[in-house]
Amino acid sequence: MATASVAFKSREDHRKQIELEEARKAGLAPAELDEDGKEINPHIPQYMSSAPWYLNAERPSLKHQRKWKSDPNYTKSWYDRGAKIFQAEKYRKGACENCGAMTHNSKSCMERPRKKGAKWTNTHIAPDEKIESFELDYDGKRDRWNGYDASTYARVIERYEARDEARKKYLKDQQLRKLEEKDSKGDGENGVSDVDDDEDDLRVDEAKVDESKQMDFAKVEKRVRTTGGGSTGTVRNLRIREDTAKYLLNLDVNSAHYDPKTRSMREDPLPDADPNEKFYEGDNQYRNSGQAVEFKQLNIHSLEAFEKGQDIHMQAAPSQAELLYKNYTVIKEKLKHRTKDTIMEKYGNAANEEEIPRELLLGQTEKEVEYDRAGRIIRGQEAALPKTKYEEDVHINNHSSVWGSWWKDHQWGYKCCKQTVRNSYCTGAAGIEAAEAATDLMKANIARREATEDLPAPVEEKRLASWGTDVPEYLVLDEKLLAEALKREDNRKREERDERKRKHNVRWNDEVTHEDMEAYRMKKVHHDDPMKDFLH
Repeated sequence: MATASVAFKSREDHRKQIELEEARKAGLAPAELDEDGKEINPHIPQYMSSAPWYLNAERPSLKHQRKWKSDPNYTKSWYDRGAKIFQAEKYRKGACENCGAMTHNSKSCMERPRKKGAKWTNTHIAPDEKIESFELDYDGKRDRWNGYDASTYARVIERYEARDEARKKYLKDQQLRKLEEKDSKGDGENGVSDVDDDEDDLRVDEAKVDESKQMDFAKVEKRVRTTGGGSTGTVRNLRIREDTAKYLLNLDVNSAHYDPKTRSMREDPLPDADPNEKFYEGDNQYRNSGQAVEFKQLNIHSLEAFEKGQDIHMQAAPSQAELLYKNYTVIKEKLKHRTKDTIMEKYGNAANEEEIPRELLLGQTEKEVEYDRAGRIIRGQEAALPKTKYEEDVHINNHSSVWGSWWKDHQWGYKCCKQTVRNSYCTGAAGIEAAEAATDLMKANIARREATEDLPAPVEEKRLASWGTDVPEYLVLDEKLLAEALKREDNRKREERDERKRKHNVRWNDEVTHEDMEAYRMKKVHHDDPMKDFLH
């Protein structure tokens, strides 16, 4: 019925529209207006005046008959980048053999080539892409940002924030681990050096946090070997682009020379700066330090050996050249020690025979000796003590001795007043007597407290006896009260088993007697008792 009514309604509307158009053609009704307020010619056929269904036109219009390409707004169309419309569960005929999408073939597939495509596995079917076709003008076709959504930049921000959080967490874990190792190791003999080493180790390089994301920071694809093309090679720069370049350290024209072709700067660009704050001191520093010097000596040795007739070449056989150089250095050291021993056996060693004077070792002396006419020593015979830069025999706070002159019970103190508090005021003999009296009084109090603790405590025994332990001998229980307590205990356990019988107006008595505790002890079930089943 519903279908018939809808069909009838549509036929009625169609009939009324035909009658209205005939009346307009006959001049009996006014012409209809379009969306822009212009009159529509009634003699225009219906198939031209009615818009297609997909335009969702509510009233007749001729806008769809105009040249829509001349509309200046059509260039604002946007691609829906990365949109998916439908994802099938099984492979469809004519779809991509690799991923299973219906909108392209296997030759145009952008996914990774699978070992067995979706056509044969019938699993992991990729969704279909959204294909759009509309005309763009010259600028619209060349708009590289067409379809870009600015809100997607938030993903980039989240990725960098997550990397920073991972870096902070890694640094914090490293610091905690170093501190734990330091605490477990304890204070060694070289405590100061251990602390310095730990502080140096805590300066973790942030580049170690996520090296996988920084591997291709300076990757450049180039055509090599031929002028017109050829094989593609990968060239990597040895400097991170975030670092400051060498030629930017000092912009003075008369500073160290920089060769842009080889990117080398031999001299130090900042010779007057603090060496602890500089991270680059010129290429000569690296050329004259570390293994570079050994490599230079190895090259010199190989060249000299080749000139003397040995068949050795550094570039052709580097391992052979290095082995010969090691043998040469060992033989040279042995020959040097042998020559030294021969000279010492022949002439002796004057350095070990007699002790060198103190004046020659220290290089200075303040000893001054004065003689009279007969050659007798007037003054200067006693040895003068070497002076230091620190003040001596300076006592503070009325003390007559220095800190550390007295030791007792693993504590340092002053010898004059026997105080272990540094920079305290000296109390003299009176302070010593007061300290001894306080010590004696403390010892007496400790002895008196130990004597009182050794006495028995009847209150504790009675309290323990009243909380379910064995009944002491001096405690007498009333039989009637004990029988009543047993009945109350049975009623309590019965109410615990059946919660429905417990009343709402329950009154509790907090006063517990010895009979109640004895009844609780007698009725209590001991799960570890092997005879509990036998009793029941």
